[in-house]
Amino acid sequence: MYQPIEWKEDHILLLDQTKLPGQEVYIECRDLETVADAIRRLAVRGAPALGVVAALAVALEARSISAASREDFFQELQKLCKRILETRPTAVNMQWALQRLTEKLRRAAGYDKETFKRVLEQEALAIFYEDIEANRQIGRHGQALVPDGATIITICNTGSLATAGYGTAFGVIRAAAEAGKKVLAVSCETRPLLQGCRLTAWELKKNNIPFVLITDSMAGYYMKKRGADLVIIGADRIAANGDSANKIGSYSLAVLAQQHAIPFYVAAPNATIDPATLHGDDIPIEERNPEEITHIGGPRIAPDGVAVWNPAFDVVPNALIAGIITEKGIIKPPFEDGIKNIAGEDRQEKKDNRGQATD
Repeated sequence: MYQPIEWKEDHILLLDQTKLPGQEVYIECRDLETVADAIRRLAVRGAPALGVVAALAVALEARSISAASREDFFQELQKLCKRILETRPTAVNMQWALQRLTEKLRRAAGYDKETFKRVLEQEALAIFYEDIEANRQIGRHGQALVPDGATIITICNTGSLATAGYGTAFGVIRAAAEAGKKVLAVSCETRPLLQGCRLTAWELKKNNIPFVLITDSMAGYYMKKRGADLVIIGADRIAANGDSANKIGSYSLAVLAQQHAIPFYVAAPNATIDPATLHGDDIPIEERNPEEITHIGGPRIAPDGVAVWNPAFDVVPNALIAGIITEKGIIKPPFEDGIKNIAGEDRQEKKDNRGQATD
């Protein structure tokens, strides 16, 4: 198979997703700036993957910190975190992962910079491996929603390429197939950067899952003429009320699903839920380079000087969502209650872990 993120002794290997499906090329990242550039260029993308890669990049760059005191070390660490967080503002997983690194260090007694660096690396790798297991749990919970013979519509890419491995919404499709169910995936191409066409189609072929590729504008007519059993998408940030930000086109897909009475699900790890963001209007939406729309594969396709609006994400209102599939289970409406329960469980787990660490 394929591993999109690899941790080596002194560097990180990232499968360059801008080269897929034509070439399988890895980027050798020996410093934080190379990782930041890969994130900005979407050579690595997907909210869970960004959290993992941000943690690994900070742990790698922290090896060069030569602070003489605990306070100085934390100041330098925060500078590294700020640099990587500036690359993509919508995905909350980066912020979550870096806060986790920082909190782990703050619980450490005294100060020894070599110990601090070792703790950062260990915690970053823990985030890496936990994400893979969380994805598998999402798949196990989600596949129970998938009937045998189901047609499943999805958008963008939510597979191994968007995570540390296995996938979120893609992981549900994958888990259903692994359970012996016959499924047909319908992959929306996902303009303007064609993640569904280039990446999801590539992963579906790699996993031998039957699929059909359609343009985003065909989704409604596909639902009407051929039907579908469910729509599953990923998320880059989920607000406290269940509003979910995902790749642009997700909102349109949710409206179409409602019109055709097709249940619409969001699949994401708990780290994507942001209880501090009360509703979708508070989620920062990244706007990207106009050339992603005016150009395809290099050549310009639009007239010179045209005005362009290029938001990378939109927000699906909670009223259009049938359930949020997480590693802890499926949250059903009203989402506020389920999200509060999960946040409470996470806080209790952190408290228990702190207690174990001091025993």
